[in-house]
Amino acid sequence: MSKSYDVVVCGSCIMDFISYVPRLPKVGETLHGTRFETGFGGKGANQCVAAARLGSRTAIIGKLGNDSWGNIYYDALRSEGVNLERVEIVDGQTTGIAQINVADNGDNQIVIVAGANNMLQTEDVQKSEHLLSDAKVLICQLETPALATIEALRTFPGVSIMNAAPAMDDIPHELLRYCTVFCVNELEAALITGLEVRTVMQAKNALLKLRDMGCQTVIITLGENGAIFGSKISTTIKHVKPHKVDKVVDTTGAGDAFIGALAHFIARNPTSDLTCCIAAANRVASISVQKRGTQKSYPRFEETGLPTELLSDQGDWECI
Repeated sequence: MSKSYDVVVCGSCIMDFISYVPRLPKVGETLHGTRFETGFGGKGANQCVAAARLGSRTAIIGKLGNDSWGNIYYDALRSEGVNLERVEIVDGQTTGIAQINVADNGDNQIVIVAGANNMLQTEDVQKSEHLLSDAKVLICQLETPALATIEALRTFPGVSIMNAAPAMDDIPHELLRYCTVFCVNELEAALITGLEVRTVMQAKNALLKLRDMGCQTVIITLGENGAIFGSKISTTIKHVKPHKVDKVVDTTGAGDAFIGALAHFIARNPTSDLTCCIAAANRVASISVQKRGTQKSYPRFEETGLPTELLSDQGDWECI
């Protein structure tokens, strides 16, 4: 009998090369940085590690290049307790990399070269049926080929979260329709819908359009303004308030911390309202932005101060 997983991720593994700078450079400008680090990233692996650190049983379906970075990354994921039986090290391909600039105020710029991640195919998903059949939550993103993602969403029997990032302006409709929860930030929502998304009320308009485009449940994350969500089965749109922090150090990977935490809380609290899971995920993301780095900034459950059983708190949200 196969082991049941809380969270299975179909997605990317990318090495982060991070430069810390006083501010983000302008076009054509060269700046002196203050610090350089390497780290483990990629939206898929980030979200998987975020869930694993909170206590979820996790597995990932992904690809690494047959190079020194691929071997290092494989060992790092294994040390986090992630099941790696469907992670393939691919000959003739480089491990995905991300070049990241992080400014003193926490803002970042990111350029990725997907490398081996581009080799993830529909067949890889089909060969992973034993992992997916008993899993509670599936997470997908857009750093791997869309056809494999569509196959995973189409066949998965549980709750699926589609994090449509990096953003696509001509997103396949299957990615909207096949997922249980469609989650984007304000920039991604604006690109997909063609609407301006700068305020909570503008985000509500984008949410309604995404729902009309075929999404079942939509979450739009708004950074320091929290998140909003709504579903087809209700006319109610809720604004989940942010968890305030004293100082933002590094926002890199905070969105992935939110997604991984959301999946964890949905898997572990199946009877809780989605409001509770989003509020808890907000707290996890708020902890991550107070530390440098990506995966290394993600908290263990005991660091979150959250109760084991999530309860709704009217102070965490409001209807809009």
